[in-house]
Amino acid sequence: MSAPGSPRFEADWLALREGADADARDAGLLVPLRAHLAAEHGRRRGGSLNIHDLGSGTGSMARWLAPLLDGPQHWVLHDRDPELLERAAGFPPEPAADGAPVTVRTRLADLTELDAVDLKGADLVTASALLDLLTADELNGLAEACTGVGCPVLLTLSVAGHVVLTPDHPLDADIAAAFNAHQRREVQGRRLLGPDAPDAAARAFRRRGAPVYRRSSPWRLGPEQRRLMRQWLEGWVAAAVEQRTELSTEARTYVEWRLGECASGRLRAEVHHVDLLVLPDGPAAEGRHEERS
Repeated sequence: MSAPGSPRFEADWLALREGADADARDAGLLVPLRAHLAAEHGRRRGGSLNIHDLGSGTGSMARWLAPLLDGPQHWVLHDRDPELLERAAGFPPEPAADGAPVTVRTRLADLTELDAVDLKGADLVTASALLDLLTADELNGLAEACTGVGCPVLLTLSVAGHVVLTPDHPLDADIAAAFNAHQRREVQGRRLLGPDAPDAAARAFRRRGAPVYRRSSPWRLGPEQRRLMRQWLEGWVAAAVEQRTELSTEARTYVEWRLGECASGRLRAEVHHVDLLVLPDGPAAEGRHEERS
């Protein structure tokens, strides 16, 4: 969840969103993923699944996915933030779905320098809420490293650039457009992909001959997630105003009204994301679900 040049993520924010992330990820993608891993694991006749999680943050992806997969697993958590990695090490995943042990180690890493050597021996590569923080060149490097290993890749919760708020407001479209522009901004000489990332990632993997499966994974927030919705809303509007300062006066009134709707339990937010599953070609891929974009 953190990439070079991107804002540093606070552990408390990552903890707050973890439940919504878990609910949003498309579990249907795990059907072909499990089939592939079972076939490959059977060929090797034992041993742990080696899973590399890129931009791991506090380890929420491992905590979600490890209990949904069978067999012993060894997770390698890559992140550039040592404090987040320390927290991840102290809050490891539950055992696998069949009760097999799950182990974790952390790796302080700059993902822009990642290559296939760093992922050697991986049976699966994962990432969550990462792609939109990368540049086009960095994403292509990631695709090259992953396809060089020849293992499945599960990339979840990439920002899609689409938000639906109920009730609606005349300023919604302007705030959303400004936020999306902010997501595509230049940071320390790096032009971020923002909501263009899912399409760019799909193209990058397909150019390298890998089929890509795409699913929607929206946050659906209501009164039960008031605290998360409030923090998300304040951050969403703040980023929009940072991008377009001329919105600041209207935005103050807008966010006050929105927060009032949130406090009253009337506000609903659907924040769209995209999940991608990349499966390598070969015998283990036979019988997969039909590709959908």
